[in-house]
Amino acid sequence: MSASETPPGTPATTETPISTGRPRLDPRGPRFGAAITAVLLLAVIFLSLVEASTAALTLLAALTALFAWGAFAGAGRHPYGVLFKTFVRPRLAPPTELEDAAPPTFAQAVGLAVTLVGLALGLAGLPAAVSIAAAAAFVAAFLNAVFDYCLGCQIYLLLVRSGVLNRASGAVDDA
Repeated sequence: MSASETPPGTPATTETPISTGRPRLDPRGPRFGAAITAVLLLAVIFLSLVEASTAALTLLAALTALFAWGAFAGAGRHPYGVLFKTFVRPRLAPPTELEDAAPPTFAQAVGLAVTLVGLALGLAGLPAAVSIAAAAAFVAAFLNAVFDYCLGCQIYLLLVRSGVLNRASGAVDDA
């Protein structure tokens, strides 16, 4: 049995720890959340382009808070993940395999960094930063939602392979 498969008798629709004790996710959950995020980021871009900077900044602040939630609580505990587990997953066939929650959680941290920079610069009086940060985050969310290509997850894997991140703990190596 490979590390991506669930043990016999374990339903694949629940978060299942693997030997490292790390949670596993239905890979369709982060895609569901990315779709919602992409739509909301498009709204931020639209609002910033029609000179509704207060509304754009407010929505970007809400998205930044959601990214923080996902980055610190984990992708499986993100509000979109809860919506997926409660309302969408019961209507779908069980996933063929589960994925490690660490890469999607790291991707939430990347989204947090991008939107936080846009939010800070927007609050500092640079309204163009709001639409630029929202556009950058939109590209990543769109790629995940439509093509199942998670840029943050790819960055995570690159950092693990290069030795900058310790896969066992998820911590950054100080060396």
